[in-house]
Amino acid sequence: MDDRPRRAWYQRRVRLLALCALAAACAACGSAPAPAPTPAPAVPSPAAVNPARIDRSRSVLPAGYEVIPYTGRPTATALWGLRDPALVDPAQCAELSAPSVDAASAHGWSASGPGGIACAVVAPETRDAAASAGRLMADCPRWTVSSGPTTATVTQVPGPAIEAAPTMGMRTEAATVVEGGTETRSHADTFVAHLEGYVCLVALVTDPGAPHPALAPDFASNLLAETVSALRG
Repeated sequence: MDDRPRRAWYQRRVRLLALCALAAACAACGSAPAPAPTPAPAVPSPAAVNPARIDRSRSVLPAGYEVIPYTGRPTATALWGLRDPALVDPAQCAELSAPSVDAASAHGWSASGPGGIACAVVAPETRDAAASAGRLMADCPRWTVSSGPTTATVTQVPGPAIEAAPTMGMRTEAATVVEGGTETRSHADTFVAHLEGYVCLVALVTDPGAPHPALAPDFASNLLAETVSALRG
């Protein structure tokens, strides 16, 4: 008897079963759940600001500095020794050197020594000074401030990188006309950080004609970073 039809039927059945098994395997592969994505590492929030801790940043001062509490206005113009009222040109740039703060709640210190006068002060914002400063920075690369016999030219410079704190810097050259027409000059490096509801300002004011060398050019920038770290604990 010719068994070729039976063998052909058997081979077709084997191929059909193989195709069904392959299809089931592919379906199982396609329906397998995708692995869960790896969660992004949590970014810690900055520590709360405690203004009373600002005295800790005095540790960066060199030996031989005399430190006293800062009792002036919490503004850069006051740190430069300018009295009110100060005339700023362009007028809108005044917000960068004199942000809107609660002066009565300010904390700070001032230190004098052979390398210049260093100051650090922090005060609560009375409105969103950070947003206001951000809008003005592009419009105020350079401006002037005048108060009494003193005229200062201010040039904006980059501030240090500090986590969760917008910063900016100012380089100031001031000239004061004294009795007899004599002119004295001073230089200031000032840096500002906007923290969680606070404004922190530091400055190093030096006399270009002083017999002692000034502190390092990056002293004020480093002082801001150290002061913010102290305020955050």
